[in-house]
This record gives sequence, C-alpha cells and structure tokens, in this order.
Amino acid sequence: MVQVKRIVLDVLKPHDPNGFDFTTAIAEKTPGCSVKLTVTAMDARTETVILVVEGKNLHLHVISEAIGSLGGSIHSIDEVDVENGPDDTEPA
Repeated sequence: MVQVKRIVLDVLKPHDPNGFDFTTAIAEKTPGCSVKLTVTAMDARTETVILVVEGKNLHLHVISEAIGSLGGSIHSIDEVDVENGPDDTEPA
C-alpha cells in the first residue's frame, strides 16, 4: 500500500497566526505527524515559509485544507517521500 511519509511545501501565510499556532493547527488535523516551519521571507503582511510535514500516512488534501483555513496558500510542493509497503489485505 502506498503511503506518503513526508511532504515539503512552500507556503505563503499571513503573520497571524504566528508560526507556533500555524504548525500546531496543522498538526491537530494530521494525527501522528510532526510539523516543522521555517520562515524564508517576510513582508508587511505575509511570510513565506517552508513547511515540512512527516508522518505514517499523510494526506495532502487534509494538510492543504488546514493551511487554507488559516489564511495560507501553497506555492509549490517541493519534496514528497512516498513508500510502497506490503498490502495488509493480501496474505503473506
């Protein structure tokens, strides 16, 4: 079964919520994940950040919806790590 393990996103977000609240809100929508935010640029109203989300089975649409609900938008998907492990439904 294919599972997404890591996604690196280039995101534009407003200053509010701050980085702590932004990453916490995304982590709450994606149980079992870790979220890292690095600010790469700022202007008067927005921040460009690199968002790294790691977990066992990530869903981009859930992460994207969480980002949008916080006033952010995804500029690009910069990295994705995907694993194709054994299918649990098939006998070994």
